[in-house]
Amino acid sequence: MRKPVIFGNWKMNKTNADAKAFFEGVDAFVTDKADFGVGVPFTALQTSIEAATKLHVAAQNVHFAPNGAYTGEISVPMLVELGTKWVILGHSERRQYFGENDADIQKKALAALDAGITPIVCVGETLFEFEAGKTERVVRKQVSGCLSGLSPEAVSGLVIAYEPVWAIGTGKSATVQIAQDTCALVRDEVRNIFGAEVADKVRIQYGGSVKPDNIAEYLSQEDIDGALIGGASLEVASFKEIINAIQ
Repeated sequence: MRKPVIFGNWKMNKTNADAKAFFEGVDAFVTDKADFGVGVPFTALQTSIEAATKLHVAAQNVHFAPNGAYTGEISVPMLVELGTKWVILGHSERRQYFGENDADIQKKALAALDAGITPIVCVGETLFEFEAGKTERVVRKQVSGCLSGLSPEAVSGLVIAYEPVWAIGTGKSATVQIAQDTCALVRDEVRNIFGAEVADKVRIQYGGSVKPDNIAEYLSQEDIDGALIGGASLEVASFKEIINAIQ
């Protein structure tokens, strides 16, 4: 049975002091019923890693090159030095605002995996693509593009997050059936490329306006193994509610 994986994504929020207060309020309440964690800004990584005893800590991005003339970027060795074990890659906001594509994400995933960092690889369609009936085509293409060249063993151990762009930060959320159906096709694409054993092992999250009052219903579905959570991960009270909702 796949262990649930529940991560918050703080995006461009929280100072070091905010992060410390969050961990002081949440860390002790974390259970072993899931892999719980948060994706924090680069500036809060060290503070968060030092404060965490149960929560996992993820970076929100990384560059694929180990060093070089990439002003403003952060490399995998920099994350390793801090003790970072997880990284979120390919979030729709990175694709939309910073021009990242599947090839970029694939190179980042390879670099992270080579260093022992677990990627959370995000895929998902826009509202235009959803309304045009292109969800399956877009999501399958993103999965195959982002995972191209990875070993079956590596894919077994990473996490894929299905985040429909139209449900991120909008207050809208995909119905449970839409989320299940799309996570199922993500798993099917992994099966097509890497085989049934890998598809059975890989964990797939749903993300998009996940809240304490709907997370349990999403996780009750066969192919939804967790959640990538935005706004509801920013407050101690709501994140504790999410922890309590996982049975």
